[in-house]
This record gives sequence, C-alpha cells and structure tokens, in this order.
Amino acid sequence: MPSRRSFVGALTAFAGAPFALQPPPARTAAADWDMTWLDRFKGTHKQVFDLGSFDLSIDTPLRVPTNYLDTFREVYRLTPPEVNVAIGVSRVAFPINASDALWQAFALGERWGIKDPETGKPATRNIFLGAAGGGEPTTVRGLQARGAFFWQCNVALGAVVFQLARATNRPQPEVRAQIVAGLNPGVTLVASHAMAVAVVQERGFTYMKV
Repeated sequence: MPSRRSFVGALTAFAGAPFALQPPPARTAAADWDMTWLDRFKGTHKQVFDLGSFDLSIDTPLRVPTNYLDTFREVYRLTPPEVNVAIGVSRVAFPINASDALWQAFALGERWGIKDPETGKPATRNIFLGAAGGGEPTTVRGLQARGAFFWQCNVALGAVVFQLARATNRPQPEVRAQIVAGLNPGVTLVASHAMAVAVVQERGFTYMKV
C-alpha cells in the first residue's frame, strides 16, 4: 500500500490538475442534476464552509460550523431553520462523507493517515460521523441534526475513484458505484464543488474556507 503522503498527494494533484489531464467525464444532461436542494435554505443567516483542502489527519474541521451555530444561538437566540449551514466536501476531505463500510473496505484511515482516537491505530470507521441520533455536537450526525447540509463534489469524487481503483486494482465503474452507494445518509452529490459554492452564495450565503 502506498504511503499516506504519496496517496493523498496524488489525490490532491489529480483533483487539481487541468481537466485535460483527467479521464474525460461522462457527458451529463442538465436535467440529471437535481438542484432543488437549494430551495431548502430559507434562513436569514446562511454560511457555507469549504472543507476542500482540510487535512483530516490533523484535526476535525467540524468544530467551525458547530461554533457558528452555537454562537448564533447564544448571541441572537437564533437556531435552524433561521440559521442555515452548508458544508462543502471536496478533494482530500472526502472521508468525512464516507460511511463506516467504505472506511473499512478501502482502508481510508490508513490511506489518509487518520488515527482512531480510541485505539491510536489507523481508523477503520468514520471517526467524524458521530453516534446515531446526533447526540455528539461536533460530528456529521450532530450537525445534520441541527439542519446542516453536506455535499460531495462529483469532480473530486472522480479523482478519489481513480486513486482507489488503481490502489485496489479494481475497475473504476465498480469502485464508483460502491462509493456513491456508501456515502453517508443525507449527503448530496453535486456536479462540482466550485459551482455549488458559487450558487449558494447567489442564494445569500457567506463563505468561509476551513
């Protein structure tokens, strides 16, 4: 298995490479991309958190949107749906959106250099997911319980599929189908992170890179 640095470095380089260097994407009709998810955001205060380049081996990026929601509650006594949070996942932040099954099947903890705090060993579960029911605040499920919306960039997913298919010597379509089916419940696959960041700002979101 390649080292964590070489695997994530290759993923970052591949995802950020000029489009001509990537395998040509399948042409998709506009009607195939359901954009109605944008209509759920009715709050007065809206912020998108860009996790595209956050190094998950160092810390969790989820404290930042949690702090945003906490302080709006404390200062203005406002909570969702009056306050909206969108969390954009792209590039190296992909494991946040992956189910426990994907972490185990593709050794994401080892490939991304993410250790399980309970064992000190490479994680074989999504350590960012949290308990069912959302009782842990600084987790995916904790934020989803408070109305946070998670998306996954399709362009970046292509880079993940390419790297994992090559690492596991499996066909890309097979790996892609497994990964898309194994995204966390509630995650929306968007055409591209760049476009999603743009369109939510057109809907009144402010932007923060984490």
